[in-house]
Amino acid sequence: MTKLYASFRSFKFRFNMLMNAPNPTENRSQNARALLRTLQENFAVFREYSPLAIGIDKQLLAQLPELDRKTLRIALGMHTHSLRYLKTMEKAPHRLDLAGNSAEEVIEEHRSHAALVLRERFKKDAERRKAQREAEALELQRAEKLKQLLGKFGKSK
Repeated sequence: MTKLYASFRSFKFRFNMLMNAPNPTENRSQNARALLRTLQENFAVFREYSPLAIGIDKQLLAQLPELDRKTLRIALGMHTHSLRYLKTMEKAPHRLDLAGNSAEEVIEEHRSHAALVLRERFKKDAERRKAQREAEALELQRAEKLKQLLGKFGKSK
């Protein structure tokens, strides 16, 4: 038995245990996270956040027909929207299939979309951090003002 085949059997076992949970629709995002971890353990393209070939879901379903389509789509969405994947996508010349072979070129439209999503995400994070700093500064000012008022009007013992 080859190492790849043994790894594949291990993957199928863990996946079957995961999918036979009592209520899969209730825990779909948890199942998707667990599936993504399993994919990262078993496939280098997921572990290294390489740009995935278009139609990689069909390759996965062909190799693992017992996969739940919806859970797989959620897991792929989590992976392809991750910061590491978008950064890789922005600079990579080729998309890779499950085996790590070059499948097709990353077109400029996809590169620019990844760059745009990254810029928007960084901008949103910067705005959130700025608002948090401002709220903390206002809270410090309020606490200082209360301290001053207490000192001025508070009863001394």
